Amino acid sequence: MTVKGDKGLDMIIHGAKRDSGGFLTVTGEFKNSASSRVTTPLEWSGNEEAVAGTGPSLAGMTLVDSRDKKRYYVLRDTDNRPLTTTSYDSGIDAGKSLSFFAQFPAPAQGTSEVDLQFPGFTTATIEIS
Repeated sequence: MTVKGDKGLDMIIHGAKRDSGGFLTVTGEFKNSASSRVTTPLEWSGNEEAVAGTGPSLAGMTLVDSRDKKRYYVLRDTDNRPLTTTSYDSGIDAGKSLSFFAQFPAPAQGTSEVDLQFPGFTTATIEIS
């Protein structure tokens, strides 16, 4: 699934996979379809003070389970670092991509799709495998 974003960036979602440990991992890539380098927005990292010190991340990504009316945030490790792609370059050159992953708590077993929300992109409904 491809979601068009601001400034010529496309978010290509490869999948959302539930694992036996109770986690859900979303994978994909951001592709720059513009004719020049695009600077990644600061909003991608989220606005939490705890993750601000970790550098660029995708901690601003959330999942919404409309069925159970729950929002899920990117998980953190024991040092409060987000379990997502981090420390990437602040821009993506024309025609290039940035692969990503983001790990969340898994929604209830009966939930088969969630809405992915990320700054600069429209909401995307994705299926859980």
